[in-house]
Order: sequence, then C-alpha cells, then structure tokens
Amino acid sequence: MKEYDKLVHDLAPRKFGKLGQIWVGFLLIVILCALYAYYQQIDKGLGITNMRDYALWGVYISNFVFFVAISLVGSLVTAILRLSGATWSTPLTRISEVIAVAAIIMAGLTIIIDMGRPERIYNIFLHGRLQSPIIWDVLVISTYLVMSLMLLFYPLLPDFAILKKHFSNQPKLSKWYGILSLNWTGNKTQLKLYNKSINTLSILIIPVAFGIHTVTAWLFATTYRPGWDSSNFGPYFIAGAFVAGAGAVVVIMYLLRKLQHLEEYITDMHFDKMGKLLVLLCLIYLYFNVNEYLVPAYKTTTEEAAHLYELFFGSYALLFWTVIIGGLIVPVLVLVFPQGRKPLPLFLVGILVVVGAWWKRFIIVTPTLLHPFLPIQGVPKSWHSYFPSALEWTITFGTLASALLIMTVLFRYLPIIPIHETAEEKGLLENHKSETL
Repeated sequence: MKEYDKLVHDLAPRKFGKLGQIWVGFLLIVILCALYAYYQQIDKGLGITNMRDYALWGVYISNFVFFVAISLVGSLVTAILRLSGATWSTPLTRISEVIAVAAIIMAGLTIIIDMGRPERIYNIFLHGRLQSPIIWDVLVISTYLVMSLMLLFYPLLPDFAILKKHFSNQPKLSKWYGILSLNWTGNKTQLKLYNKSINTLSILIIPVAFGIHTVTAWLFATTYRPGWDSSNFGPYFIAGAFVAGAGAVVVIMYLLRKLQHLEEYITDMHFDKMGKLLVLLCLIYLYFNVNEYLVPAYKTTTEEAAHLYELFFGSYALLFWTVIIGGLIVPVLVLVFPQGRKPLPLFLVGILVVVGAWWKRFIIVTPTLLHPFLPIQGVPKSWHSYFPSALEWTITFGTLASALLIMTVLFRYLPIIPIHETAEEKGLLENHKSETL
C-alpha cells in the first residue's frame, strides 16, 4: 500500500465496534433519564430542586461555566497554536474543535435548563437591553458557536473530498461526503480562499473566545457579593478555562489514540508537548487563585472573612483544598518530570484536572451565594445551605452525557486527525497529485 493510501486508510472514520455501541447506548440511557427529570422540573417548577432565593444559581450554572471553560480549547489549540506555527499541534486540532463545538452547544442549553420558564427565552432577543450583562452573554455565546462551527467545518472541506473517494464502495456515505465537500477539487483558487478563510477565522475567534469568558466573569463580578466583587475575575476565568480545556484534550486524545490505534500519529511527543503546556497553564491559574484569595484575605472585611473561612476551614474546606491541591498543585508536581508526561500518567492527570475544574466552578458559585452582604434571616433553616438534589444531578449528568454523545457522533463520521493537513506536512500530497495525473 502506498504511503498516501495508508495515511487515508488509517485516518478515515471507522464504524463503531461492540464497545462503541455499548458506550452510545449508555449515553442515551443517561440522556433519557435526564429528559424525564427535566420534564418533572418543567411540570412542577424549580421548587422541586434544592435551589432557593439565596442559592438561586446552583449546579446548573456551575455546569454552564464549566462548559464555557472547556470550549476555550478550540481557540487555544486550533487558533493560537496554528497562528504561532506550532505544526506539532495538527493531530490535535480536530479533537479540540469537536470538544469546543460540543461544549458551547451544551453551555447554551444549560442556561435554558436553569430557567423556570424556558418558553420565555425569546424575550431575551426581543426585549434584551445592552445595559444587562445577560444579553452580552447571549450574543457572545451565539457568535462563538457560529465561529466554532465554521472553524470545524472549513478545514474539513478537503478531507470530505478525500473521504468521498475513499468510501466510493459505500454510495450513500460517499454521496454525503461529496455534498459536504462543496465540490472541493484543490485548485489554486480554492486553496487560496481556504487558507485565507481559516487564518481569518483563527484570528477572529481569539478575541471572541476571550470575550465569552470575560463576559461570563462579568456576570459574577457585576453582582455585588463577597467572593465575586473582584476586578480579577476576567483573567481568572480565562486562565481557568485554558487549564480545563487543555485537560480535556489530553483525556480525549489518549482515549482516541487507544481506541482507534493512532499511536503513529498521536505520539509520545504530543503528550510531552501537551504536558508542558498544561504545567504552564496550571502555574498561571495558580497565580490568579493566589491573587483572588489573598487580596480579600488581606482586607478582611466582615463579609469576605466569613466567605473565606467557609472555603479554607469551614464546610467547603475539604472540597476547596481537594480541588486546589488535586486539580492544580499535583498536576504541576507530576508534569514537571518527563516520566509524568508519558501518555498514561498524563491521562490520569488530565482526569484530575477536568474533574477539579468542574468542582472549582461549583466552589465559585455556591459558597458566595450563601454569604450575601445582608445576613440570611427569617427563612427556613434549609435555605442556609445548598447541595444539588437527585433531580439536579440527573439533569446535570444528562448534559455531560449529551456533550460526550455529540463528540462521539462527530468522531464517528469525521476524521479524528486532519487528513489533508497531515499529508501536506508529510510531503505526500504533491507526490499523490503527480501520481494521479
């Protein structure tokens, strides 16, 4: 088999095996349970959750912020590394783009889930006011979703044309790939427009990506509460998002490499590079965490002191220190050593980072809501604390399963690693063209 044909064969999408079918079935069961739980919530109202007047942002908003954070990986790997000329990141760009698209879709849906009357969401578009940070969030999420879809789709055009020929023995599949390729032939005009479009999108998506995280941070920072009343929140959220996104890429790339036998294309070098990048991102995020907690601790206003005590020594201390140590400090200590950046150790560290990132968002949201400037009084004792109900957890797991299902379906029908770009970098494209002429 010629080297080019081998490359296409190795990177072309494959049917699900038995394990894949079980995985999809499991995700669908979780999603169906979540849909039933959501039906109960719509039917009986948010009163059946554990959210109350004080903890009015619960696990749903924590989950929303997590999805927004994960979505930043699309601009990190695809845009920033592409523009910087880091060709080693090519096998990871498609993985990053898929994660970004799945995450931002579910971020938008999670906001709707948090609404008591989701049928009124159209009012945001009809009567939204620019004075409200909520409308900023809606606009920037919508823009980021469109740009993420475009950044996923455009680089696929030559790959779709390649797959159309590769699956010529499967007429239906070949036809769909042909339609999606938009008559790609690879002539000079198409290549010029293709490269210009991708570079333009890569440049434009960076400020939009930074904007979505900054605006999300403003939703908190413009609410006058201990723990949120900080000008540090914009860069703090962006730094945390880079960590969460890089961790997600590490986990997914390891699983795909194992399941699809892509060791030749996703090598130990890629894990080493991602490990070094993750160390840098964790150190930056640690700096912002020190800044976020040290300044209010130094000021020690009554309200901030109560909030920080709950985090450091109170009811949230175990979770707080587990997240900081397990999700940030341990990854740094492991990944500074070359052996820690091998595939399996890095995969385990990636899981720690992603799980820690999710719980970090929970810590940002819940303790602050339960420590308002005005003391909680004249309400039932149960309102003084918050932990998600079984219904909230079911719906939350359903959103996470939905994101994973979107990724799974996209990885089933799209080449995990860009075929055209990989062939071009290996010098196989010109040889193949000359052989076919």
